[in-house]
Amino acid sequence: MAAAVGVAAPPARSAVLPGAARAFPKGFLWGTATAAHQVEGNNWNSDWWLLETVPRTIIKEPSGTACDHYRLYPQDIARIAALGLGSYRFSVEWARIEPAPGQYDRAVLDHYRDMLSACRQHGLHTVVTLHHFTSPLWFAVQGGFENADAIGAFTRYAEAVVQHCGDLIDTLCTFNEANLSFMDFVPLPVLEPMLDAAQVATKSPHWRSFLFDDVAISKPIVRQCHVSARRAIKAIRPKLPVGLTLAMSDVQDAPGAPGAGAAERSRRYDVWLEGARDDDFVGVQNYTRERIGTAGPIAPPAGSLLTQLNQEYYPAGLAGAVRYAAHMTARPILVTENGIGIDDDRVRARYISEALGGLHKCIADGIDVRGYWHWSAMDNFEWLFGYGPKFGLMAVDRETQVRTAKPSADVLSAIAKANAIIA
Repeated sequence: MAAAVGVAAPPARSAVLPGAARAFPKGFLWGTATAAHQVEGNNWNSDWWLLETVPRTIIKEPSGTACDHYRLYPQDIARIAALGLGSYRFSVEWARIEPAPGQYDRAVLDHYRDMLSACRQHGLHTVVTLHHFTSPLWFAVQGGFENADAIGAFTRYAEAVVQHCGDLIDTLCTFNEANLSFMDFVPLPVLEPMLDAAQVATKSPHWRSFLFDDVAISKPIVRQCHVSARRAIKAIRPKLPVGLTLAMSDVQDAPGAPGAGAAERSRRYDVWLEGARDDDFVGVQNYTRERIGTAGPIAPPAGSLLTQLNQEYYPAGLAGAVRYAAHMTARPILVTENGIGIDDDRVRARYISEALGGLHKCIADGIDVRGYWHWSAMDNFEWLFGYGPKFGLMAVDRETQVRTAKPSADVLSAIAKANAIIA
């Protein structure tokens, strides 16, 4: 499996823990991540750009120029490498690459090839995501992932990227958090005015967007898109590791509700994890836990530290999610996102160390974890919440686009350079 996932096979368990040190396996990948729409800026041909600008939008603010990463990527990649991280996970933007059906922009593909080349020049293992929530406007007008024609469209897009850039991609994720839908968190009456406005603006009653569609229709099609794209990618580059990533809270039983968490966890994740058994890896993305009572999710315990997204501070959730994914799939695990949205960077530094402590225990227990990518490289546009939540290892002055590394970046840097938890 080592060749298939592009990193060394895990050593024997005794080699994972030399002496008393909390060392990680040789070849373990340390990285950070971004997503195109959240950092590049001016992604005006996408479904999300439209949602940000329609009347009655519930999105806090438009993404605008974001972090100008489309232009400033050489500096950002150099900063990531300077931290001692060995990998960069980023997404390519479908709305830029295919601005109209079947029309692929060679200049944009060349741009992403240049990004990949810059990563290679800095010795970074490249992890590319094909779809990180956003889609071309024309695709949304046609019904998005509720339209079965999406399977062919997404597969052709995947082929175009891999044909042009595949020799510089080390690991490929088809979808980011393929299982996620904001419809599970935001009441429909709150969303409807914005979604109706998008249909009016595009003169399309079929307009749909990935995070706001009918999951009973769209998610089976997303799974088919993944399988079809994986097959096409393997036909072009058989050795390129392919998988997808999943949003996975550590779902637990609430006090007095034995079995409720296990049942909800199975309902949310099992169909996706069962499908991932045919992939080269599964990407786990965890930020917190959820406790499930007899009537559904319950609030965090009284007095809990809450993040800017009102999630419980719970770094132990990473290990819980990883253990379940490994149990269900028996595939190598990549922690493709983990982090915390919070202003106090001292809390972020503590979160990183505690989450990695749990991950280290997973590896010591024999779970095949190959890498960890912190979300995110820099403070960025966080979807419905705009630029409020701070997840980055680097702060960004959006007036000047100056980046400033935070102390938490030094914490992760020290761990990555030592390939071990220091304290």
